[in-house]
Amino acid sequence: MLVLARKPSEAIKIGDDIIVKVIAIRGGQVKIGIEAPPGVRVIRTDSHVAAPAHAEHAAGPPESGAAASQVKNTED
Repeated sequence: MLVLARKPSEAIKIGDDIIVKVIAIRGGQVKIGIEAPPGVRVIRTDSHVAAPAHAEHAAGPPESGAAASQVKNTED
């Protein structure tokens, strides 16, 4: 695992087309933004949101359900 320190508005590029950007740091919470092509799935892995792999397709697209209220799409 590679561990890097970043400040707000700094980013990390993965490959040619994925960018992970630090949006804000407040207290113990870090907000990040992820830019990726439409074909790349970005999935939260925290235990209280993650669904079993077999139920993922039955629940509909990633934008639906309880997790949708926790994900915001922002433009700079």
